[in-house]
Amino acid sequence: MNFLEVLAIIIPAALYSAAPLIFTALGGIFSERSGVVNIGLEGLMMFGAFTGIVSTLLLQDSLGAWAPWVAILIAAVVCAVFSLIHAVASITLKADQTVSGVALNFLAAGLSIFLIKKIFGKGQTDFIQFRIDKVTIPGLSDIPIIGKILFSNVPITSYIAIALAFAVWYIIYKTPFGLRLRSVGEHPMAADTMGIKVVRMRYIGVMISGMFAGIGGAVYATSIATNFAAGTIAGQGFLAIAAMIFGKWHPIGALGAAMFFGLAQSLSITGAQIPVIQDIPSVLLTIAPYVLTILALTGFVGRAEAPKALGVPYEKGRR
Repeated sequence: MNFLEVLAIIIPAALYSAAPLIFTALGGIFSERSGVVNIGLEGLMMFGAFTGIVSTLLLQDSLGAWAPWVAILIAAVVCAVFSLIHAVASITLKADQTVSGVALNFLAAGLSIFLIKKIFGKGQTDFIQFRIDKVTIPGLSDIPIIGKILFSNVPITSYIAIALAFAVWYIIYKTPFGLRLRSVGEHPMAADTMGIKVVRMRYIGVMISGMFAGIGGAVYATSIATNFAAGTIAGQGFLAIAAMIFGKWHPIGALGAAMFFGLAQSLSITGAQIPVIQDIPSVLLTIAPYVLTILALTGFVGRAEAPKALGVPYEKGRR
Protein backbone atom coordinates (compact mmCIF):
# COMPACT_ATOMS: atom_id res chain seq x y z
CA MET A 1 0.00 0.00 0.00
CA ASN A 2 1.54 3.31 -1.08
CA PHE A 3 1.24 6.70 0.60
CA LEU A 4 -1.63 7.97 -1.61
CA GLU A 5 -3.65 4.82 -0.92
CA VAL A 6 -3.20 5.41 2.82
CA LEU A 7 -4.38 9.02 2.43
CA ALA A 8 -7.38 7.82 0.41
CA ILE A 9 -8.42 5.79 3.46
CA ILE A 10 -7.56 8.28 6.22
CA ILE A 11 -8.72 11.64 4.80
CA PRO A 12 -12.34 10.67 3.86
CA ALA A 13 -12.72 8.97 7.26
CA ALA A 14 -11.38 12.07 9.02
CA LEU A 15 -13.83 14.31 7.13
CA TYR A 16 -16.60 11.86 8.05
CA SER A 17 -15.79 12.00 11.79
CA ALA A 18 -15.02 15.73 11.92
CA ALA A 19 -18.32 17.08 10.58
CA PRO A 20 -20.31 16.86 13.90
CA LEU A 21 -17.36 18.42 15.76
CA ILE A 22 -17.12 21.30 13.28
CA PHE A 23 -20.82 22.16 13.57
CA THR A 24 -20.75 22.08 17.38
CA ALA A 25 -17.46 23.97 17.74
CA LEU A 26 -18.77 26.74 15.46
CA GLY A 27 -21.86 26.98 17.67
CA GLY A 28 -19.70 27.26 20.75
CA ILE A 29 -17.84 30.18 19.17
CA PHE A 30 -21.07 32.17 18.86
CA SER A 31 -21.90 31.64 22.53
CA GLU A 32 -18.44 32.30 23.92
CA ARG A 33 -17.75 35.25 21.62
CA SER A 34 -20.85 36.81 23.20
CA GLY A 35 -19.36 36.24 26.67
CA VAL A 36 -21.32 33.15 27.75
CA VAL A 37 -19.43 29.94 28.60
CA ASN A 38 -21.25 26.95 27.12
CA ILE A 39 -20.13 23.71 28.75
CA GLY A 40 -23.59 22.39 27.81
CA LEU A 41 -22.58 21.64 24.20
CA GLU A 42 -22.31 17.94 25.09
CA GLY A 43 -25.90 17.90 26.32
CA LEU A 44 -27.13 19.94 23.37
CA MET A 45 -25.43 17.50 21.00
CA MET A 46 -27.06 14.61 22.83
CA PHE A 47 -30.51 16.19 22.59
CA GLY A 48 -29.86 16.93 18.91
CA ALA A 49 -28.95 13.28 18.31
CA PHE A 50 -32.11 12.17 20.16
CA THR A 51 -34.30 14.57 18.17
CA GLY A 52 -32.62 13.65 14.88
CA ILE A 53 -33.16 9.92 15.29
CA VAL A 54 -36.73 10.14 16.62
CA SER A 55 -37.71 12.60 13.86
CA THR A 56 -36.16 10.39 11.19
CA LEU A 57 -38.02 7.33 12.51
CA LEU A 58 -41.31 9.26 12.47
CA LEU A 59 -40.79 10.79 9.00
CA GLN A 60 -38.98 8.08 7.03
CA ASP A 61 -42.14 6.29 5.87
CA SER A 62 -43.49 9.48 4.30
CA LEU A 63 -40.33 11.34 3.27
CA GLY A 64 -37.96 8.47 2.51
CA ALA A 65 -34.35 9.57 1.98
CA TRP A 66 -35.24 13.19 2.82
CA ALA A 67 -36.25 12.23 6.38
CA PRO A 68 -32.77 12.60 7.98
CA TRP A 69 -32.30 16.02 6.36
CA VAL A 70 -35.63 17.28 7.69
CA ALA A 71 -34.77 15.70 11.05
CA ILE A 72 -31.53 17.72 11.19
CA LEU A 73 -33.52 20.94 10.70
CA ILE A 74 -35.97 19.89 13.42
CA ALA A 75 -33.06 19.14 15.77
CA ALA A 76 -31.63 22.60 15.07
CA VAL A 77 -34.87 24.31 16.07
CA VAL A 78 -35.50 22.09 19.11
CA CYS A 79 -31.97 22.55 20.47
CA ALA A 80 -32.06 26.32 19.89
CA VAL A 81 -35.14 26.39 22.13
CA PHE A 82 -33.58 23.90 24.59
CA SER A 83 -30.50 26.14 24.95
CA LEU A 84 -32.78 28.86 26.35
CA ILE A 85 -32.55 27.05 29.69
CA HIS A 86 -28.83 27.86 29.80
CA ALA A 87 -29.44 31.38 28.49
CA VAL A 88 -32.06 32.23 31.10
CA ALA A 89 -29.98 30.77 33.94
CA SER A 90 -26.67 32.39 32.96
CA ILE A 91 -27.79 35.70 31.41
CA THR A 92 -31.05 36.71 33.10
CA LEU A 93 -30.61 34.96 36.46
CA LYS A 94 -26.80 35.47 36.41
CA ALA A 95 -26.08 31.94 37.62
CA ASP A 96 -22.59 30.48 37.38
CA GLN A 97 -22.28 29.68 33.68
CA THR A 98 -20.16 26.55 34.17
CA VAL A 99 -22.62 25.09 36.68
CA SER A 100 -25.53 25.94 34.38
CA GLY A 101 -23.82 24.19 31.45
CA VAL A 102 -23.09 21.08 33.50
CA ALA A 103 -26.71 21.02 34.68
CA LEU A 104 -27.84 21.24 31.04
CA ASN A 105 -25.70 18.19 30.23
CA PHE A 106 -27.32 16.16 33.02
CA LEU A 107 -30.80 17.38 32.06
CA ALA A 108 -30.33 16.46 28.38
CA ALA A 109 -29.01 12.99 29.27
CA GLY A 110 -31.80 12.22 31.71
CA LEU A 111 -34.61 13.72 29.63
CA SER A 112 -33.60 12.00 26.38
CA ILE A 113 -33.33 8.55 27.99
CA PHE A 114 -36.62 9.08 29.87
CA LEU A 115 -38.39 10.00 26.62
CA ILE A 116 -36.82 7.06 24.75
CA LYS A 117 -38.14 4.63 27.37
CA LYS A 118 -41.57 6.27 27.27
CA ILE A 119 -41.77 6.23 23.46
CA PHE A 120 -40.06 2.92 22.60
CA GLY A 121 -40.36 1.00 25.88
CA LYS A 122 -36.63 0.22 25.94
CA GLY A 123 -33.28 1.92 26.45
CA GLN A 124 -32.56 2.67 22.81
CA THR A 125 -34.35 3.49 19.58
CA ASP A 126 -34.69 1.35 16.49
CA PHE A 127 -32.16 1.85 13.70
CA ILE A 128 -33.18 4.32 10.99
CA GLN A 129 -33.72 3.02 7.45
CA PHE A 130 -32.31 6.10 5.70
CA ARG A 131 -29.05 7.71 6.76
CA ILE A 132 -26.80 10.55 5.60
CA ASP A 133 -24.61 8.36 3.47
CA LYS A 134 -21.23 8.85 1.84
CA VAL A 135 -21.19 10.17 -1.71
CA THR A 136 -18.71 10.32 -4.55
CA ILE A 137 -18.92 13.59 -6.47
CA PRO A 138 -18.98 12.97 -10.24
CA GLY A 139 -16.25 14.80 -12.10
CA LEU A 140 -14.34 16.04 -9.06
CA SER A 141 -13.63 12.47 -7.92
CA ASP A 142 -11.85 11.90 -11.26
CA ILE A 143 -9.23 14.61 -10.58
CA PRO A 144 -5.81 12.93 -10.40
CA ILE A 145 -4.46 12.33 -6.87
CA ILE A 146 -6.82 14.59 -4.87
CA GLY A 147 -10.05 13.37 -6.45
CA LYS A 148 -10.03 10.02 -4.71
CA ILE A 149 -8.80 11.56 -1.44
CA LEU A 150 -11.12 14.57 -1.11
CA PHE A 151 -14.19 13.82 -3.24
CA SER A 152 -14.85 10.07 -2.80
CA ASN A 153 -16.80 8.39 0.02
CA VAL A 154 -17.40 11.61 1.99
CA PRO A 155 -20.87 12.63 3.29
CA ILE A 156 -22.32 15.92 2.02
CA THR A 157 -22.54 17.15 5.63
CA SER A 158 -18.72 17.28 5.78
CA TYR A 159 -18.58 19.71 2.84
CA ILE A 160 -21.43 21.75 4.36
CA ALA A 161 -19.57 21.95 7.70
CA ILE A 162 -16.35 23.15 6.03
CA ALA A 163 -18.20 25.75 3.96
CA LEU A 164 -20.08 26.86 7.09
CA ALA A 165 -16.79 27.52 8.91
CA PHE A 166 -15.86 30.11 6.28
CA ALA A 167 -19.38 31.57 6.39
CA VAL A 168 -19.15 31.89 10.18
CA TRP A 169 -15.75 33.56 9.82
CA TYR A 170 -17.31 36.12 7.48
CA ILE A 171 -20.29 36.71 9.78
CA ILE A 172 -18.19 37.19 12.92
CA TYR A 173 -15.38 39.30 11.44
CA LYS A 174 -16.94 41.09 8.47
CA THR A 175 -20.52 41.98 9.41
CA PRO A 176 -22.07 44.49 11.86
CA PHE A 177 -23.74 41.57 13.68
CA GLY A 178 -20.37 39.91 14.25
CA LEU A 179 -18.86 43.16 15.50
CA ARG A 180 -21.70 43.59 18.01
CA LEU A 181 -21.38 39.95 19.12
CA ARG A 182 -17.64 40.29 19.74
CA SER A 183 -18.04 43.63 21.48
CA VAL A 184 -20.44 42.26 24.11
CA GLY A 185 -17.98 39.43 24.75
CA GLU A 186 -15.01 41.78 25.14
CA HIS A 187 -16.37 45.00 26.67
CA PRO A 188 -20.09 44.69 27.38
CA MET A 189 -20.30 48.02 29.22
CA ALA A 190 -18.72 49.90 26.30
CA ALA A 191 -21.02 48.05 23.91
CA ASP A 192 -24.02 49.03 26.03
CA THR A 193 -22.88 52.65 25.96
CA MET A 194 -22.88 52.49 22.15
CA GLY A 195 -26.49 51.32 22.18
CA ILE A 196 -25.91 47.61 21.65
CA LYS A 197 -28.37 45.39 23.52
CA VAL A 198 -25.97 43.20 25.51
CA VAL A 199 -28.58 40.81 26.90
CA ARG A 200 -30.25 40.34 23.52
CA MET A 201 -26.94 39.67 21.77
CA ARG A 202 -25.96 37.11 24.39
CA TYR A 203 -29.31 35.34 24.07
CA ILE A 204 -28.81 35.19 20.30
CA GLY A 205 -25.28 33.81 20.76
CA VAL A 206 -26.44 31.04 23.09
CA MET A 207 -29.39 30.10 20.88
CA ILE A 208 -27.17 29.91 17.77
CA SER A 209 -24.80 27.66 19.73
CA GLY A 210 -27.77 25.44 20.62
CA MET A 211 -28.87 25.34 16.99
CA PHE A 212 -25.41 24.36 15.72
CA ALA A 213 -24.84 21.80 18.49
CA GLY A 214 -28.24 20.28 17.67
CA ILE A 215 -27.19 20.00 14.03
CA GLY A 216 -23.88 18.43 15.11
CA GLY A 217 -25.65 15.86 17.26
CA ALA A 218 -28.22 15.05 14.58
CA VAL A 219 -25.51 14.72 11.91
CA TYR A 220 -23.57 12.34 14.16
CA ALA A 221 -26.69 10.26 14.84
CA THR A 222 -27.98 10.11 11.26
CA SER A 223 -24.64 9.54 9.55
CA ILE A 224 -22.54 7.52 12.03
CA ALA A 225 -24.60 6.01 14.88
CA THR A 226 -27.96 5.49 13.03
CA ASN A 227 -29.80 4.95 16.33
CA PHE A 228 -29.90 6.61 19.75
CA ALA A 229 -28.94 5.24 23.16
CA ALA A 230 -27.36 6.60 26.32
CA GLY A 231 -23.84 6.23 24.92
CA THR A 232 -24.46 7.62 21.42
CA ILE A 233 -22.90 10.97 22.27
CA ALA A 234 -19.98 10.11 24.55
CA GLY A 235 -17.55 12.99 24.71
CA GLN A 236 -18.04 14.48 21.22
CA GLY A 237 -19.42 17.69 22.72
CA PHE A 238 -16.36 18.05 24.93
CA LEU A 239 -14.10 17.38 21.94
CA ALA A 240 -15.92 20.21 20.15
CA ILE A 241 -15.27 22.52 23.12
CA ALA A 242 -11.60 21.50 22.98
CA ALA A 243 -11.56 22.22 19.23
CA MET A 244 -13.02 25.66 19.88
CA ILE A 245 -10.33 26.46 22.48
CA PHE A 246 -7.58 24.80 20.41
CA GLY A 247 -8.72 27.00 17.53
CA LYS A 248 -8.55 30.05 19.81
CA TRP A 249 -12.24 30.93 19.36
CA HIS A 250 -11.67 31.50 15.62
CA PRO A 251 -13.90 29.65 13.10
CA ILE A 252 -11.05 28.60 10.81
CA GLY A 253 -8.91 27.59 13.79
CA ALA A 254 -11.81 25.54 15.17
CA LEU A 255 -12.23 23.93 11.75
CA GLY A 256 -8.58 22.85 11.71
CA ALA A 257 -8.73 21.57 15.28
CA ALA A 258 -11.95 19.63 14.60
CA MET A 259 -10.30 18.06 11.55
CA PHE A 260 -7.36 17.08 13.75
CA PHE A 261 -9.64 15.42 16.33
CA GLY A 262 -11.68 13.86 13.50
CA LEU A 263 -8.49 12.33 12.15
CA ALA A 264 -7.69 10.92 15.58
CA GLN A 265 -11.20 9.47 15.88
CA SER A 266 -11.06 7.93 12.42
CA LEU A 267 -7.87 6.00 13.21
CA SER A 268 -9.83 3.65 15.47
CA ILE A 269 -12.02 2.80 12.45
CA THR A 270 -9.48 2.77 9.61
CA GLY A 271 -6.43 1.60 11.58
CA ALA A 272 -7.03 -2.07 10.75
CA GLN A 273 -6.48 -1.32 7.02
CA ILE A 274 -3.26 0.68 7.40
CA PRO A 275 0.17 -0.92 7.77
CA VAL A 276 1.99 -0.11 11.04
CA ILE A 277 -1.17 1.36 12.62
CA GLN A 278 -2.92 -2.03 12.37
CA ASP A 279 -0.39 -3.39 14.88
CA ILE A 280 -1.40 -0.82 17.52
CA PRO A 281 -3.94 -2.20 20.05
CA SER A 282 -7.45 -0.94 19.23
CA VAL A 283 -7.97 0.38 22.76
CA LEU A 284 -5.08 2.80 22.26
CA LEU A 285 -6.59 4.05 18.99
CA THR A 286 -9.97 4.48 20.71
CA ILE A 287 -8.58 6.68 23.47
CA ALA A 288 -6.23 8.53 21.10
CA PRO A 289 -8.61 11.51 20.48
CA TYR A 290 -8.89 12.20 24.21
CA VAL A 291 -5.16 11.85 24.84
CA LEU A 292 -4.46 14.16 21.91
CA THR A 293 -7.04 16.61 23.31
CA ILE A 294 -5.18 16.79 26.61
CA LEU A 295 -1.82 17.14 24.87
CA ALA A 296 -3.14 19.80 22.51
CA LEU A 297 -4.71 21.88 25.24
CA THR A 298 -1.76 21.63 27.62
CA GLY A 299 1.29 21.51 25.41
CA PHE A 300 0.69 22.85 21.94
CA VAL A 301 -2.06 25.42 22.08
CA GLY A 302 0.20 28.20 23.34
CA ARG A 303 -1.39 31.28 24.72
CA ALA A 304 -5.09 31.10 23.91
CA GLU A 305 -6.83 34.31 24.88
CA ALA A 306 -10.52 33.94 25.57
CA PRO A 307 -12.93 36.87 25.12
CA LYS A 308 -12.27 39.20 28.04
CA ALA A 309 -15.80 39.17 29.44
CA LEU A 310 -16.27 35.40 28.99
CA GLY A 311 -18.08 33.93 31.98
CA VAL A 312 -18.82 37.30 33.55
CA PRO A 313 -22.55 38.09 33.95
CA TYR A 314 -23.40 41.59 32.76
CA GLU A 315 -25.04 43.96 35.21
CA LYS A 316 -26.03 47.27 33.73
CA GLY A 317 -24.39 50.22 35.50
CA ARG A 318 -21.95 48.08 37.49
CA ARG A 319 -18.27 49.17 37.39
